[in-house]
Amino acid sequence: MSKKLLFIVNPTSGKKQSRSPLFDAVSIFSDAGYLVKVHLTTAPGDATRTVLSEGKRYDIIVSSGGDGTLNETIAGLMQLDKRPLLGYLPRGSTNDFAASLHLSSNPVKAAQAVMEQRLQMLDIGHWNERYFVYVASFGAFTRSSYAAPQAAKNALGHFAYILEGMKDLNTLRPYKVRLTADGEVLDGEYLFGAVCNSTSIGGLMKLNPERVVLDDGKFEMLLIPSPKTAMDLQNLILALLNQQYDSEGLIFRHVSSVTVEPGEDLPWSLDGEYAPSAQRVEITNQQAALKFLL
Repeated sequence: MSKKLLFIVNPTSGKKQSRSPLFDAVSIFSDAGYLVKVHLTTAPGDATRTVLSEGKRYDIIVSSGGDGTLNETIAGLMQLDKRPLLGYLPRGSTNDFAASLHLSSNPVKAAQAVMEQRLQMLDIGHWNERYFVYVASFGAFTRSSYAAPQAAKNALGHFAYILEGMKDLNTLRPYKVRLTADGEVLDGEYLFGAVCNSTSIGGLMKLNPERVVLDDGKFEMLLIPSPKTAMDLQNLILALLNQQYDSEGLIFRHVSSVTVEPGEDLPWSLDGEYAPSAQRVEITNQQAALKFLL
């Protein structure tokens, strides 16, 4: 019996890019002995629904699109009792997670890598009833990740996120938040917070790859407290510009679970997609939950 591969493609991602490499990718999968079904997503949530209804019949599922498409694909996989292997052909504007895995942005090279079947176990985040692949964030610039129009992303790429983020500067403000991270209570006002499993956050902040292990059951948590003095603000800016996240004025931890209790409405972004405010958010790590093909 032929091996089966489900190729989930978001046709709106990377519209300025040629579609020809995707046909080449299908050929690569077929030449490797796989019977390939191509599914073009039609609406938000379609990738999740497709994986849930059809995923168990396949040996490999390959997602092609941006981080949001990958998030939807994994959300479906996490609900299956038996999970197929997962591959990813990044075609979005930022592709933070692909950068962490050093995946090629060339679909042909990425497809060839999938067929080499080098496995990487991945931790998956659980945010209340939702899943995230590489980051759950709140506060400053969180809105820009999901507010940038798709047309702008296609035309401007990563610069679209920066432009959208600049709009957020006018509304930059602290949020009153109480966090409990592996038993440590952090109660204060924060401009930004992120719980991630990636070396890149929003394409703007970079973490040292030597400090990020993708299957250790630990998140990297970064909090930016609201500065109280001009000196605090200066130190904060310098620390962020130099990516010195252990500097005084920033909070950086390796944690396995986080509880967030905001004192006000606190919108979130999960892998660049909007998540509404909640009175209490439980974030846990599903250690080595997926087998990823590099």
